[in-house]
Amino acid sequence: MPKAKPRLVPVPAPPKLADLSDRELLAAIQQDDEAAFAQLMERKTGALLALATRVVGDREEARDLVQLTFLRVWEKRHRFNPRWSPNTWLYRIATNLSIDVLRARKTRSAKLEPVRHHLYRVVGGSRREHYEELLQGEIFDILRDLASDLTERQRLAFLLLQVEGLPSKQVAEILGCRESTVRNHLFAARKFLRRELCRRFPEYAAGRSDGGSA
Repeated sequence: MPKAKPRLVPVPAPPKLADLSDRELLAAIQQDDEAAFAQLMERKTGALLALATRVVGDREEARDLVQLTFLRVWEKRHRFNPRWSPNTWLYRIATNLSIDVLRARKTRSAKLEPVRHHLYRVVGGSRREHYEELLQGEIFDILRDLASDLTERQRLAFLLLQVEGLPSKQVAEILGCRESTVRNHLFAARKFLRRELCRRFPEYAAGRSDGGSA
């Protein structure tokens, strides 16, 4: 009697890395899967670079921060808890590194304060048409400069909530504080930015008033 042929059980093909969720990629990374790590980098670099650029205000410095963020992710991969949100974990690492940069920069920029003050005086004495050009072409630079004078937590709360559009709960997890604290930081940041924008650039405030009364 001829022997029965062994039954071949089809083995499902492994899923493509691009089809894996962030959480699944991190699980693979915890198993030292470098291909999964490369996929996570490809997937998250854009968002982290945008965030870091807004926080530190320098594109090249932000690139270094993103590289350092992923280095930390690899070094701390075994600490990731699957119950955590991958995005929150990544943003927390990136924001903590950004805070370090801002603190170091404060020390370096203290010596430049007299020069900075002189520039504000020059800008404050400019003619109105110069302000119109300034507002049209460089408003982002103005706000970025003003935001640099916020506290670290106020700046991050403002950027994460208002610019990145993250929910307050996630921002609280990133910053390691309560949602009510995040809202307080945001309120303080908005109040400071409005006050300083009007104080340093009064023509801008006048333009807003003119527009509002039309």
